[in-house]
Amino acid sequence: MTITVYGIKTCDTCRKARRRLDELGISYRYHDLREDGLGPQRLDTFLANADWQTLLNTRSTSWRQLDAADREPLDAERARELMLANPTLIKRPLLQRTDPAGQDTLIVGFDPARYATLA
Repeated sequence: MTITVYGIKTCDTCRKARRRLDELGISYRYHDLREDGLGPQRLDTFLANADWQTLLNTRSTSWRQLDAADREPLDAERARELMLANPTLIKRPLLQRTDPAGQDTLIVGFDPARYATLA
């Protein structure tokens, strides 16, 4: 099983999530969306496992900084374009667990109870 946590270093919730995984003794790889970026294939994997309304953080600072014209009309394709151009629009943290068969499970946002089931 491989676990990757996607977030940004300055996000307090991402720090909480990483601290919780460390407390549980769960090994993971950290991917900083701002520094490491986000490719279209990885985003498509996320979108195959969670709908775009769940992934797109419309309450974020990044969202509020977008021009109104960039936010409308909003549909799945436009949300994908926005998240590719601005990876910090993705709700954080995003935990991706890949099992040995290659199946992905996503946990969007910090959920201590669900994290505990990973141990």
